[in-house]
Parts: sequence; structure tokens; C-alpha cells
Amino acid sequence: MFKSILNLFFPKTCVGCDSLLMLNENVICSICRHHIPLTNHHLLKENEAYNKFYGRIPVEHASAFLYFHKKGIVQRLIHNLKYKGHEEIGSLLGEWYAAELIDILKNSHFNEIIPVPLHPKKQRERGYNQVSTFGKSLCKQFHLNYNDKILYRKVYSKTQSKKNLLGRTEGIETIFDVHFTDKDHNKHFILIDDVITTGATLEACSRALLKIPGAKISIICMAMAQS
Repeated sequence: MFKSILNLFFPKTCVGCDSLLMLNENVICSICRHHIPLTNHHLLKENEAYNKFYGRIPVEHASAFLYFHKKGIVQRLIHNLKYKGHEEIGSLLGEWYAAELIDILKNSHFNEIIPVPLHPKKQRERGYNQVSTFGKSLCKQFHLNYNDKILYRKVYSKTQSKKNLLGRTEGIETIFDVHFTDKDHNKHFILIDDVITTGATLEACSRALLKIPGAKISIICMAMAQS
């Protein structure tokens, strides 16, 4: 009853299309959820995401949940998550993707989920890391540790979306580093990010994590750019 009254005065809208949400809908309306483009990467080991990194870095698994198209639903979701404070989008996508990844995550020995880090200055400006709720949602579903301390960004840089392709990759291999102890040796880390584009950021982060003796890397992202 109280929820119905609250929705009357403060109606919730879909972050994908701005239509009013029904009482049984959460964050995304049923129509957007039906039309959202799924990659189905979890059905095939050597999928597009895995092949993106093949020969560049040794990854045990790589996948993205959704296809990212310019001016599409997924772009709007990521924009609202990243710049508009709608962190609940990350939680929803994490819960949704966990159901698809259940066989992969339960049948492999993963230890920790590591977010691609923001520079401390950028995180203060934004107020949060846009992938944290996605990662924490996966951790909750599969009882993994969320570790946002081991991998860090050394260099403050402009928003990636405002750069051209060259600007996104130039010097990126020097941006990330790791803090680790003997307890971090021989762990299998899941590295998470919002969107796979060139893969350069994830490659640089993976190379930093691979400085840890015995480390293994898998990559799970919310979306992957598709032309």
C-alpha cells in the first residue's frame, strides 16, 4: 500500500526508455528487457570477448553480457549508471548475468573479483566506481571476495568516451599497477569492467595483475561494443 502511494507521487521510470514502470517491474521495463541485445558469450568458450584477448594476454575465460550499440538501450543503461548515479543498474545486470554464468562460476575455482579501478581523483569526482555494484552483485551470488584495493590506477586521465581510438590506447600500459602480498599468490582473479571496446584497458589491468606469482585472469564485463 505504502509503495503504491509512493509511486503515485514519485513514479519510477525505466532507465532504458523513460516509460513509467509497472509495480512488478524494476529499473528496466519489460519491453526494454525483452529487446536488450544479449551476447550469449557464456555458451561458447572461444567467443568474441575471448578472441579479443587471444594472443595478447592469457585469459581463462572472457565474456560480456550485452551488446553495446551507439544510441541503443545498452548505451543508455551504461550512461545512466556511469554519469547519472543509477548504481542500481549495475546490481540488476550483475544478478541477471549471474544466472547465465552459474555453470562457469560454480565449476571453476575463482577467488576474487577485481574492478578496473578509477584514479582516486576521478572516483571523488564521480562519487563511485560504476562497476562496483555489478561486481558486488556477482560476489554475492557466488560467495566471492570483492577486492578493490589490489589493483590501482597511477595516472589521472580524461573520460575514455571523449577520446579517439588512438587516445584510448596511447600509454595505457603504464597506467595500472598492483599492491599484493604472499596471500595473493596463485589466485584466480575475475577482472570486471563496463564496456569492452579496444580491450586495451583490460589488457593493461591484466598485465598488472599477472605480476602476482601464479595469478590467473578471467574477464567479465557488462557489455561489449559491436559495430
